[in-house]
Amino acid sequence: MPTVTSVSRQALFAGSPPFYFPKSVHTTNKEETLWRRFWADQGIQGAVYAKSLGDGPFQDVAALVERPNVRVAGLVVDKVDRIMHGMTLGAAGMHNQVRQWAAQGHFEALLDMLFECGFRVYVTSDHGNVDAVGCGRPNEGAVADVRGERVRVYSEEGLRRGVAERFAEAWPWPADGLPADYLPLLAPGRKAFAREGERVVAHGGVCIEELVVPFVQVVPRP
Repeated sequence: MPTVTSVSRQALFAGSPPFYFPKSVHTTNKEETLWRRFWADQGIQGAVYAKSLGDGPFQDVAALVERPNVRVAGLVVDKVDRIMHGMTLGAAGMHNQVRQWAAQGHFEALLDMLFECGFRVYVTSDHGNVDAVGCGRPNEGAVADVRGERVRVYSEEGLRRGVAERFAEAWPWPADGLPADYLPLLAPGRKAFAREGERVVAHGGVCIEELVVPFVQVVPRP
C-alpha cells in the first residue's frame, strides 16, 4: 500500500517492502537492479528483466531469455495498465478493451515463446483497479509527490494534514513498511480525487479489487 506502481510493483520485484528502497519509491527505474539483487541473494545470477511489453513482436525478449545462463526472467506486460489509464467508459469499457487485446494473441505468443525456452511460467499483477466516482480534486499546486486519483502522497505531515482538512473523509494511511517521508492520503471508499461526479477507473487505494491480485501458474497445452 498504496497500490501505485512505483510501490506495489517495485516491492514485488524487490521481494521486500518499500522501506528498503526509499530512494526509488517514486519511480520504477530501479526494478531491474532490485530484481537481480533479490535472485543473487538466493544464489542465482542468471536473472533478466524487461518491461513495456504487450503488443509484440518479442524478438528482443526471446534474445534475452534464450541466453544459456538465464534461469529466471521478470517480464512486465503493462498493456492492461495502459488501457486502464486511458479509459473513459468505466470498468465495462476497460473489460471490453482487455478482451479485444487478448483476442489479438500477443500475450499468448509471449507465453508460447517462454514455454519453448523451457520456462515455468507464473502470471501475477502488482495491483488491480476500481471503478470510482470523483469527490473533487485537491487544489494543491506542486506540494504532492504523487497526484493520483485514488491516492495523494506527501513528504511532510503538515502538507498532508492541510489537504485532509478539506477532504474530511479522506484517509491518512500510516507509513508502516513505507519510507518515513512517504505519507499517503487515500480517497474515501470508492471515490477518487477527480472532478465531482466524474467516473474513473483508477488504483492506489484499499478496495479489494485494488489489493487482491491473481497468482497463476500457466502450463502449455497438452
